[in-house]
Amino acid sequence: MHPILPPFPHTRLRRLRRTAALRDLAQEHRLSVKDLIWPIFITDVPGADVEISSMPGVVRRTLDNAIRAAEEAATLGIPAICLFPYTDPGVKTESCEMAWDPGNFVNRVIRAIKAAVPEVAIMTDIALDPYNANGHDGLVRDGVILNDETVECLVKMGVAQAEAGADILGPSDMMDGRIGALRTALEAAGHADVTILSYAAKYASAFYGPFRDAVGASGALKGDKKTYQMNPGNSDEALRLVARDLAEGADMVMVKPGMPYLDICHRVKDAFGVPTYAYQVSGEYAMLMAAIQNGWLDHDKVVLESLMAFRRAGCDGVLSYFAPTAARLLAQG
Repeated sequence: MHPILPPFPHTRLRRLRRTAALRDLAQEHRLSVKDLIWPIFITDVPGADVEISSMPGVVRRTLDNAIRAAEEAATLGIPAICLFPYTDPGVKTESCEMAWDPGNFVNRVIRAIKAAVPEVAIMTDIALDPYNANGHDGLVRDGVILNDETVECLVKMGVAQAEAGADILGPSDMMDGRIGALRTALEAAGHADVTILSYAAKYASAFYGPFRDAVGASGALKGDKKTYQMNPGNSDEALRLVARDLAEGADMVMVKPGMPYLDICHRVKDAFGVPTYAYQVSGEYAMLMAAIQNGWLDHDKVVLESLMAFRRAGCDGVLSYFAPTAARLLAQG
């Protein structure tokens, strides 16, 4: 619907842009620190807690440093952090049994953060790639990524994370049927209040490269993920996937990557009206940081403008490596 406007000069659209006060009053969308989820990389591998070369300013964190990140998030008002592990390649297997080990590093970090900073929500990643010798999100047999067998593993992984104290489970694997299976298992295990933020529309994107460096999956990956992640040329399919995940019990849904798929964010929010998130992925972060470091873009302005794009597209929030930076900028007004 478009308003009927009287002709110029009775309508001068610049009137509402004339001063900062008028621009504030007329602003349609706003970005808040409460819209942010901060993804962090964690590791217990000696010597691996270093800056990631393809993601300037982003480091892998030991348990103590992960707790400090949660404390920083609480101080800044960031409501949630999301954990992604870098695992020793020597302990990865084809059966991925470490993924659901109650004592694995992710679950230890969840317990430690919940004990130290209980007010910060902890989101986790549910996919087998950090523990998979083949680098895939699912089990592999004869070059084929298995769906139903993988779902059984993912359910065990999710229940173990819930028992460790995770607030939000993020299934990112894109296997069929995993949301329903996970929701059923959580109810049966007494974790009815644990939230599922489904990576409902996750594309087989070229923007994930730096993330795979960060979690150590680049060298391990055999082949690609196109048989389970979405074709970048599809948009109607995204709506079918979101509808399916909501019907199976997802509380919130995500589009990934973010900026190249703002049209999908808008369609999802418009069609379903549910809490909708996007992930400003590693490649988006890396390309902005490269331009910033070369002096081609203004750091502060670009960070906030890039995040505002998600709000304008209809997202309720965004996972971003810029979260602490954005929180500080927003606090400055």
